[in-house]
Amino acid sequence: MIPYSVLDLAPVPEGSSPAEALANTVDLARHAEALGYHRFWMAEHHNMTGIASAATSVMIGHVAGATKTIRVGAGGIMLPNHAPLMVAEQFGTLATLYPGRIDLGLGRAPGTDQLTMRALRRGLQSGDTFPDDVMELMAYFEPAQPGQKVQAVPGAGTRVPVWMLGSSLFGAQLAAHLGLPYAFASHFAPDMLEQAVEVYRRSFRPGNIEAPRFMLAVNVFAAGSDAEGTRLKTSMQQAFINLRSGQPGPLPRPVEDILEVAQPDWVSLVDQALWVSAVGGPEKVTAELAALVERYQPDEVILTGQIHDHAARLRSFEIAAGAMREIGAEKSGVST
Repeated sequence: MIPYSVLDLAPVPEGSSPAEALANTVDLARHAEALGYHRFWMAEHHNMTGIASAATSVMIGHVAGATKTIRVGAGGIMLPNHAPLMVAEQFGTLATLYPGRIDLGLGRAPGTDQLTMRALRRGLQSGDTFPDDVMELMAYFEPAQPGQKVQAVPGAGTRVPVWMLGSSLFGAQLAAHLGLPYAFASHFAPDMLEQAVEVYRRSFRPGNIEAPRFMLAVNVFAAGSDAEGTRLKTSMQQAFINLRSGQPGPLPRPVEDILEVAQPDWVSLVDQALWVSAVGGPEKVTAELAALVERYQPDEVILTGQIHDHAARLRSFEIAAGAMREIGAEKSGVST
């Protein structure tokens, strides 16, 4: 069985509020746990009125406290925004409170615009130190050594599992060099997916893990019918166009036809960015997920879906879980 997980941004739909979005995230996490999802990850974004997961480590603690068994983590923390010691203290604390359930995915991008970068006190060149910062952070999770002057307390000895995130060859190369599991952001930046996976697997050398472990990110918009799945996707299409055109905002309501509200050139651009998706009714979603699994042979799949209506979002992840179970059973040679 291929482990399947959730990536959630705590979306704030039009007509809703951040408070409702955070409550919906907890509800989704409980739902995912009951459906057999392996991990529930949240991502760091700033100054975006449609995303409520900015204080990612706070939300991880909140979700972990509201669930029992599902792994909870960051997909990811944008390390250049933070001092490695502070991240180690935060996730060391989480791992101490919820042993064996916390993951830390690390990204190199700022997760925001340049104006907000300055508000975060993030230096424009801080990304240049990313490999050193990753190694410094991982060292804080190791047992403290005699005479060690700076320690993460809590944190030392917790050995929080660290994942490398990326959408280019840089992250793939670094993950391979450090012997880390690797998650590719194919759900919104798939252009270098095939190259990155090949580089990661070919260049991998044992480190934190002994063999390469690749996670594929996939958008899912699943519903009772193909037409309804396509309609649900239009919220994400609109949100992506709004972001790319410099007008981010709450997650738009779905429309019957995306061409009613967007120019064809924009739709073509966004569909290229979102092509790693499974959209439609249960049979179509299962077939599309199976094709992606067959093509990229991931060790794990992480599913995401920016869907305006919370009940529809719950149903989408329910259909997707059934699809992944069916795919896993077929790969194992077990009849369903």
